[in-house]
Amino acid sequence: MSIAADKVVSIEYTLTDDDGEVLDTSVGEEPLIYLHGADNIVPGLEQALEGKGTGDELDVVIEPADGYGDYEAELISNVDREMFEGVDELEVGMEFEAEAPDGESQIVVVRAIDGDEVTIDANHPLAGVRLHFKVKVVDLRDATEEELLHGHPHGDDDHEH
Repeated sequence: MSIAADKVVSIEYTLTDDDGEVLDTSVGEEPLIYLHGADNIVPGLEQALEGKGTGDELDVVIEPADGYGDYEAELISNVDREMFEGVDELEVGMEFEAEAPDGESQIVVVRAIDGDEVTIDANHPLAGVRLHFKVKVVDLRDATEEELLHGHPHGDDDHEH
């Protein structure tokens, strides 16, 4: 069986940047399980895994456009401190969930605080970063109808929405 759309894939991976710094890994933990073709992982990694099978190992370099996107300066904005009502100790680096212009939920990070002016950044933390994945395909199976309907794999203990 090969990795293709509508397959549930389990991978072990280590993600590093251009300097070799480990950004994330599943080694020593549970593998990452995703539904291939459902945009569960970054596009460049999904494309690189297409056609692979259980036991295959690969090293993949993914440019920002096929990863978490390019860093976009227009996603940085200044808002009034009042937007953080109920937050007593606002600090640089804090993350908040906010509503994006399209109505979806997005994470913003506080980048600077100058009096009542707060600079926030809605870029993904890995936007603009070239990604280096070392991947091993651990398991592969057909997705269930329910998984296809929901757009993601379900674990052994079932899943509630």
